[in-house]
Amino acid sequence: MRIAEVIGTVTLSRAHPALARARWIIGVPFNLNALRHTLLPDGEDVVIFDSLGAGNGHRIGFSEGGEAAVPFLPERKPVDAYCACILDRITIHDRRGGSDHETSQPVRD
Repeated sequence: MRIAEVIGTVTLSRAHPALARARWIIGVPFNLNALRHTLLPDGEDVVIFDSLGAGNGHRIGFSEGGEAAVPFLPERKPVDAYCACILDRITIHDRRGGSDHETSQPVRD
């Protein structure tokens, strides 16, 4: 699972029949350094299936690849990325020099 910030939505004029009425969002993934130092997301934009109602500025956890289709089993859907959760706080436990370093930050609205 990766963490991304929602920056928009996608509107389709045509879609696979198994995805009729699906909601799609655009997320920009964070790398660990960006999360640790409260920087902006820096990954490549990803189109993500969303059934939770994530909005612009929300931070989400999303899965990709084969894991993205698991919530729909036994039905088959052609999905590459799935929004699994909307985050309200991110805490990073880090081992630097043998001691725990914790970064905890609320996620902005």
